[in-house]
Amino acid sequence: MVNKAANTALHGLPRRLVNDELLDEPSVTEAVKASEETGIPLVQHLVESDMLSASQVASTTAHEFGVPLFDLGYLNVSSCPSGLIDPRLVAKHMALPLSFKANRLQIGVCDPTNHHAINEIRFNVGSTVDVIVVEFDKLKDAIEAYLEKGETDLSDALGGLDDVQLDNLDIDTDENPDDSGSVSSDEDDAPIVRFVNKLLLDAIRRGASDIHFEPYEHSYRVRFRTDGILEEIASPPTNMANRLAARLKVMSRMDISERRVPQDGRVKLKISKKRAIDFRVNTLPTQYGEKVVLRILDPASAQMGIEALGYEEDQQNAFLKTLQQPQGMILVTGPTGSGKTVSLYTGLGILNTAERNISTAEDPVEINMEGINQVQVSAKVGLTFAEALRAFLRQDPDVVMVGEIRDLETAEIAIKAAQTGHLVLSTLHTNSAPETLTRLLNMGVPSFNVATSVSLIIAQRLARRLCPQCKEPREDIPNNVLEEAGFQIIDIPFDEIEIFRANGCEKCTHGYKGRVGLYEVLSMSPPIAKLIMEGGNSIEIAEQGKLEGFRNLRQSALKKVAEGIISLEEANRVTGD
Repeated sequence: MVNKAANTALHGLPRRLVNDELLDEPSVTEAVKASEETGIPLVQHLVESDMLSASQVASTTAHEFGVPLFDLGYLNVSSCPSGLIDPRLVAKHMALPLSFKANRLQIGVCDPTNHHAINEIRFNVGSTVDVIVVEFDKLKDAIEAYLEKGETDLSDALGGLDDVQLDNLDIDTDENPDDSGSVSSDEDDAPIVRFVNKLLLDAIRRGASDIHFEPYEHSYRVRFRTDGILEEIASPPTNMANRLAARLKVMSRMDISERRVPQDGRVKLKISKKRAIDFRVNTLPTQYGEKVVLRILDPASAQMGIEALGYEEDQQNAFLKTLQQPQGMILVTGPTGSGKTVSLYTGLGILNTAERNISTAEDPVEINMEGINQVQVSAKVGLTFAEALRAFLRQDPDVVMVGEIRDLETAEIAIKAAQTGHLVLSTLHTNSAPETLTRLLNMGVPSFNVATSVSLIIAQRLARRLCPQCKEPREDIPNNVLEEAGFQIIDIPFDEIEIFRANGCEKCTHGYKGRVGLYEVLSMSPPIAKLIMEGGNSIEIAEQGKLEGFRNLRQSALKKVAEGIISLEEANRVTGD
């Protein structure tokens, strides 16, 4: 029998769980502590750790707070009102719009005490918001279906644009136009405008990350990078090369008369009243004209939530736990295009509360985040990463993000910040987590400073996800083939491993749809700190990490193969045989 008089320190839902004898007080206290340390809502933690079923938590929550309870099993997601709430808020706060009548919006949530989320949605919608409690697992599935429906609606809307609409897309820029941005009517003619606008929309609809406009002696091609792979999309006539480059430069407020040096610019394409896509534009003079590359920056990618990035449970918990520490340094490492920016922005999104002062120094600022002070560094005017960091430390910061540690000066200031009560996030270009520590030592950072300031290192790559609609199992793979691939290094019996291959259908690209992260997550433990102090190399650090449960990128990739998320061919492409 639970002693109801002993839980006076518990309040709200935790107290109700004890009083209703669903859990004992030590279990509830431990769950509350784990929820606070990881930043995962208590309701989500209770369900995902199998302490209680989703229906038990939902009914208890509704009873405790006097909020209606609704079973999402009876809901047709297609009937949910769309366009009322920013999709980023739906994903961020796990709040599903259920109905909208008489200027009152009903939302389904699993935690009705998250007043910050409710207030933000109320402000975003501009109407009264009524809260209804739903089960966590059903809410998670319903929100995924709702957001997929929204993306489908967006694709249909883009695909249905006529020529007049393509001529008049709502295009904005971050800079003021000047005389150098003027262009003759011959260059800014309707066919070129329509062609460029359609390419931008097609790239967004396909989920591309980059668009390449490439002139050659006898040809001109346009390629999209989708899921990390370049694919040729169009081959316009070569006599259009200069006109296409001029149109793109006009859109991004570059000097169209200057064709001898590289230029940088930005374009903002407004898809709807509440959604805009940014393009970072760069031109490069080549032998046969200017090559133009557009990097597509979707702010929604920074709000997708840590659960969507592909971390294993222990890796995610280590990341979340370190984010809640008041000081220290989190380093994310990997090559260009490995998803470092999304990982950093995801961490910043978790930390972005009214109680914290967050400043970032970036080159360039890729995604604008409300509530964070973002600084664009510029070597031309002397505003380097190091100078920005020095200024941050005089601005009473709680969290500092440095786009990249490139030199000893920046490293020393970042480490000083991490040692003086600030949480620092940054990136380095190394191949693995253990090599990051030796890279700092090779820069000239004293081993004591590395051992006492670095809290967590994440090395990552991006691999293409198999399309869930058309992936095919590979039958009867002999054990010796699995051994040659290296599957003995993961803790999964061979008879439980089912490997899938890419097939291809109308909903994917050559059997792949989207990407997932592969991660190494290395925490700074006392034994690893001791190794660093003693001058240990990256191999010795990796060996010590393995004793503590550290998995390298190859292990992470093979685990994703065994789980049917990626193909073996993709694992080999990203991490090598």
